[in-house]
Amino acid sequence: MLDNVFSSILTNGSFTGSGFLISTLAAFACGLIIAGVYMIKNRASRSFLLTLALLPPIVELVIILVNGNIGAGVAVAGAFSLVRFRSAPGKGQEITGIFLAMAAGLAAGMGYIGVAILFSLLVSAILLLLNLTGFGRDDRGMRTLKITVPENLDFEGKFDDIFGRYLKSHTCDEVRTTNMGSLYRLTLSVVPKDGVSMKEFLDELRTQNGNLDISLGRPADNTESL
Repeated sequence: MLDNVFSSILTNGSFTGSGFLISTLAAFACGLIIAGVYMIKNRASRSFLLTLALLPPIVELVIILVNGNIGAGVAVAGAFSLVRFRSAPGKGQEITGIFLAMAAGLAAGMGYIGVAILFSLLVSAILLLLNLTGFGRDDRGMRTLKITVPENLDFEGKFDDIFGRYLKSHTCDEVRTTNMGSLYRLTLSVVPKDGVSMKEFLDELRTQNGNLDISLGRPADNTESL
């Protein structure tokens, strides 16, 4: 029984009509599984989720068409390589999802339906488990604080007393000029103390920076690109 799961539905290197239909539906099912699991605990655009859902059947069809044709295989590989250079850099997990979808489509295109479905379920379950357990996440309640100050304000050490009352830790990540050099924009990574009022914290900062713009939010997710 287990051997049947890992065997191919290909007969003499060619697909029948029913084999093609089964492979396409299986590839699409794998894409839906991967996209559905990726939605959990991950922020993803609708475009990316549609890509994950439709990529396996597309790859499956390509593999069927180039089966045994070396020239066509080389041409398709060149076409796929162009997609990489016309795409914006993505996060590591997004690229992993793309490769997972392509692997499932490849297995389905080779006729290994059981392998494609089992592989998609297994890797998706591992991905879901890692996301639910917070594997590799070490934000520790970190937030990004951006403070705008006038050019005539000596901001070094200006806010240390406020930070000491409201924050566990703070690190200055960037200082840049804005508004034709008349303002400075400070970007800090901060960890607020438990139970403190963010409104009072921002109000005290406003009294020191001349009531200019201040923002406090989650850190930008820009450290995972490959």
